[in-house]
Amino acid sequence: MDKEAIEVLARRSGLARALAEFPEDVIAAAKQAADVAQKIKRPADPVAEPWPPMKAGMTL
Repeated sequence: MDKEAIEVLARRSGLARALAEFPEDVIAAAKQAADVAQKIKRPADPVAEPWPPMKAGMTL
């Protein structure tokens, strides 16, 4: 992700003040978030849940 894209996303996310005061931190956080997002595996079946559904009262 390039610096210009990060700046646009930061401003659209309401982080204009943080970008103005701490630009290196905002850029580092955006790069870290982009790296983590690439590592997340999407399920093969979009309807499948990653864990059993939560049911109220079943374990009480």
